[in-house]
Amino acid sequence: MFLEIKDLTVDLDDFKLDKINFSVDKGEYLILIGPTGSGKSVLLETIIGFYRQNSGLIKLNGKEINEVLPEKRNIGIVYQDHVLFPNMNVYENIKYGLKRDKSLTDDEIDKKIHKMANIMEIEHILDRNINTLSGGESQRTALVRTLIVEPELVLMDEPFSALDVTTQKRLTELIKTIGNNLGTTFVHVTHNFNDIWNLADKVGVMKKGELHQMGSVYEVFSRPENGFVADFVGIQNIFEGKLKKGKSCESLEIVINDNLVLFSNDYDVCIHLEEGSNVLAAIRPENIIFSNTIQDSSARNRVKGIVRDIKITGPVVNIESEVEGIIFKGLLTKSSYESLEIEIGKEIYLIFKSLNVNVIDRYNTFKIE
Repeated sequence: MFLEIKDLTVDLDDFKLDKINFSVDKGEYLILIGPTGSGKSVLLETIIGFYRQNSGLIKLNGKEINEVLPEKRNIGIVYQDHVLFPNMNVYENIKYGLKRDKSLTDDEIDKKIHKMANIMEIEHILDRNINTLSGGESQRTALVRTLIVEPELVLMDEPFSALDVTTQKRLTELIKTIGNNLGTTFVHVTHNFNDIWNLADKVGVMKKGELHQMGSVYEVFSRPENGFVADFVGIQNIFEGKLKKGKSCESLEIVINDNLVLFSNDYDVCIHLEEGSNVLAAIRPENIIFSNTIQDSSARNRVKGIVRDIKITGPVVNIESEVEGIIFKGLLTKSSYESLEIEIGKEIYLIFKSLNVNVIDRYNTFKIE
């Protein structure tokens, strides 16, 4: 484990990080998400040493750094608002971070600056005044200044949020290239899920100072551990029910009401929960297939509903269907929607595989707000 956080607690009177535990391997890209005020930025600033922990352990590359001063931790941080020196040009801003390294000659410093500036595509603006830069140019300058000192760990707090979509996309590509080439480890706070798809190896979901889940992108978005995570990552179909075990873990049933039973093969739930446990069944909208006929399919969940609402948003159509008094939300392309001739009040079949029904322990569920 390259970065290890163990039982980390930070009490700021009006806010508290409570027993945070996770680890990141060398070269991994961790993205932290969660509602505003969940403690993501406080966590970053505790890792770098701006806040002092009340208890717990922070280890970097095998060494405990709890008592190490921020400037001695060899950790870089990049904020949304760049924090560049206005009285220096781009070159001087980047060079500032290298001043502490007395082993480098002026020629070596110059070569390092030009090499990193070239990678980040700002070599042509090195002589420019900071006040003349665009948002994208300022952020690239801040990134180069952080990366050029070769920190062991880079923390990023909403680094792309103030940038236009095109600039965000290009910076994401450059960050990915640098991470792959240098083996840099990143911890990145964002509200933009596109950053997750494009960069993340791991995702952590936070709320009110607690880390609710940490795992791969697939694990967090397909197998959320509680109702809050399921709701936050966009699993719009979350239903309360009772667990009924079959003859094997491949034949779990979730009884939603007297007339609706869903099938799942969630092995972990089968092992850890008892018959009759109160559970949540969570299904991502994109995993529901709509059909005018029941179809002969390997998918075990095939239910008939009535279309109650249709919302067309560009090329995507959001469909709400009522099945035995329960509303299911699904997605269709516009072409599929048109070919199925879907309209409000029409009967439609909803088809989805048992492996796409994630079962969550109801008592491991935080209130969805």
